[in-house]
Amino acid sequence: MQSNSPSTAAQWVGRILSALVVLALLADAAISLFAPAMLKAEMDATGFAPSSAPALGVIMLVCAVLYSMPRTAPLGAILITGFFGGAICTHFRLGEIGSPPQLICLALGIMTWAGLYFRNPTVRKLLPLSA
Repeated sequence: MQSNSPSTAAQWVGRILSALVVLALLADAAISLFAPAMLKAEMDATGFAPSSAPALGVIMLVCAVLYSMPRTAPLGAILITGFFGGAICTHFRLGEIGSPPQLICLALGIMTWAGLYFRNPTVRKLLPLSA
C-alpha cells in the first residue's frame, strides 16, 4: 500500500520549488509597485498602460501570499497559473512565440504545481502520477 505522505526529500523539493516561485513573484511585484517606471518599455510593448503596473504588482503579491500559506496554497496555485497563462497569451498575441518571457512563465507555472504536488498530500490524491 502506497502512502500519500511525502518523504522528507520530496517535501524539501516542494518547498524549494515553491519558494523559487514566491521569490520570483515577490521580486516582480516589488518592481511593479515601487519602480513602475522601470517597466514602461515592456508595458508599452505589450499594450498595457504603464499606470497598470501597480495593480499587476498587487495581483502578484496576493498570488504569492496565497500560495505561500498551506491552507490557501491550492487557490494561490490556480491564480498563479491564470496569471502566467495571461502573460503567455499576451506574448503569443504579439507574435513572440517561444520567447524568453513565455518560457519563463511556463517554467514558473510548472514549478508552481510541482512544488504544490510535492508538499501537499491532498494535491497528490487529486492528481496521482502513478496507478
